[in-house]
Amino acid sequence: MTDTTPTGRPGRYPRTTGGLIGSIIVLVLVVIGIVLFRGAFRETPTYEPEPIDYLALVTSVQQVGLTPAYPAQLPEGWYVKDASFTPGERPVLDLAMTTADDRFAGLHQEDRSAAELVDTYVGADATEGDPVQISGTVAPEWQTYSDPGGDHAFAAELGEETVLVYGSASEEDLRALVESLTTEKLTP
Repeated sequence: MTDTTPTGRPGRYPRTTGGLIGSIIVLVLVVIGIVLFRGAFRETPTYEPEPIDYLALVTSVQQVGLTPAYPAQLPEGWYVKDASFTPGERPVLDLAMTTADDRFAGLHQEDRSAAELVDTYVGADATEGDPVQISGTVAPEWQTYSDPGGDHAFAAELGEETVLVYGSASEEDLRALVESLTTEKLTP
C-alpha cells in the first residue's frame, strides 16, 4: 500500500492576514521613527526674499519719456518683491509689495479704465465706495473700492492712464501708499 501523507514540512509560523497587518504596522512605525529622528536634528532654512530696487526701474521708465507714479519711499518694514514694466503702445507698470505685517499691496498703472483694472486686480464682486480727497498726491481725488474678501483699492486718473493701488493690506496702509506716490523725475 502506498502512503499518501504529504512529506513536506509546514512553515515555522502560520501565514495569516493578522501577521501581515502586524508586519505593516511595525514597518510604518519604523519609517515614522526615522523621519522624526532626522527632523529633530535638521534646521529648516528661513527664506528672506531679496528686496527689488524699484527706483532703478522707475528711472529707466522715465528715461523713455513716460511718467510713472511710484512711492517716493516705502513705509517702514515694507519691501518690493516684484517690479515689472511692459513697454509698447500701451505701457504697463506693476509693483508688488509686502507690508510690514506680510500683507500684499500692489500698484498698477495702465491706460485702461478703473473699472477694468478693479475687475482684474481686486475682483468682479468689488463694490465702489465714496471718492476721497487725498492732497499732495499724484491726483487730488481717488475712487475707493472694496470686495467681500477684504481687499481694498484706490484708483485715480493720471493723464490718459489709471493708477490703481490695491491689495489685501489694510485700507489705512493702502492710503499711506497712495499718499507717498509721486511722479517726480529721478536722476539716473
